[in-house]
Amino acid sequence: MPYLCPLFKNEKMLGNRVLKGVLLVGLGATSYGMLATFVKMAYGEGYTTAEVTSSQFLFGIIGILLINAFQKSRKDNVVIKASKKNITHLMIAGTSTGLTSIFYYLAVRYIPVSIGIVLLMQTVWMGVLLEMFLEKKLPSATKIVAVVIVLIGTALATNLINTEADLDWRGIAWGLMAAASFTTTMFTANRIAVGISSAQRSLYMLLGGGIIVLTFALITQNTPFDTSIFLKWGIVLSLFGTIIPPMLLNAGFPLTGIGLGSIVSSLELPVSVLMAFFLLNEEVVFLQWVGIVLIILAIVIMNVKFRKQKS
Repeated sequence: MPYLCPLFKNEKMLGNRVLKGVLLVGLGATSYGMLATFVKMAYGEGYTTAEVTSSQFLFGIIGILLINAFQKSRKDNVVIKASKKNITHLMIAGTSTGLTSIFYYLAVRYIPVSIGIVLLMQTVWMGVLLEMFLEKKLPSATKIVAVVIVLIGTALATNLINTEADLDWRGIAWGLMAAASFTTTMFTANRIAVGISSAQRSLYMLLGGGIIVLTFALITQNTPFDTSIFLKWGIVLSLFGTIIPPMLLNAGFPLTGIGLGSIVSSLELPVSVLMAFFLLNEEVVFLQWVGIVLIILAIVIMNVKFRKQKS
C-alpha cells in the first residue's frame, strides 16, 4: 500500500541510525578495552607510569588540536567558540581524567589487567552513591538490585573466593581510586559546556588532565625520561585512549540514546579481559567470566529501566 511507504522508510532510517550508533559506541568501547593491555606491554619494556601517561596525553592533545583546526577550516561548519568560563570549568573537570589514567595505570602495574578493568567498573555503584548524595534521595529498587549484582559479580570476577589468589593491595587501592575518579569524570563531562563542540570540550579537558599528568611525572620520575616511549607507544596509547574512543562515543551516543549506549559501551569489560588473556597470557577462570557477565547484566538492568522511565 503506497501510503505506508513513508512510514516504512522512516522506520528503516531510524533503524540505520541506531545501528550506526551501536557500531560507533561498540568500536569506541573496544578501543578503550585494548588500552590497559598496551600499557602493561609498555611496562614490560621497562617504561614507567609517568612516561606512559605523559606520552599518551601529549599525542592526545596534539591529535585533538588537529581535529579542532580541521573543524574550523571547514567552510560549512559553524563552530561556537568556548568562553573563558567554559575553558576554566572544562580544565578543572579534566583533572579527573588525568587522575583516572594515573590511578588505572598504577593499578595494572600491580595487578592483572583482567582484575584492573573489573575494579574500574565499580563506577556503576559509585555513580549510584554520588547521584544519591547530589540529588539527596534514595536510589530506586532497580538500582539497588543492580549494585548488589555488581558487588557479587566483582567478588567472582576478581576471584576473591579463591583463597589462593594473591592480589597486591596497592593495585586494588589504585583501581578503586581510578573508579572513583572516573565516576567524577562521567558526572562532569556531560554537564559542563555542553553548547560547544565535543572536540573543543575534549581539548580543554585533556589540557586539564595534562597538567595533572605533568605534575605527576615531575614528582615521580626519578630516572632520566626515556623519550623512545613517544614513538614506540605514545601514538598507540593516544589513539586508543584519548582520540578515537571519545570521538566515536560522542558520535554514537546521540544515535543510540543513553540507555542502549551504556549497555553497548560495557563491551569494554570483556574486550579488556580477552586482550589480557590472548596477549598477556593472563589466566581467567570460569567463575571470573561469570562475574563479568553479572556486571554487564547489572548495567543492562539499570539502563533498560532508565529507557522505560523515559519513554
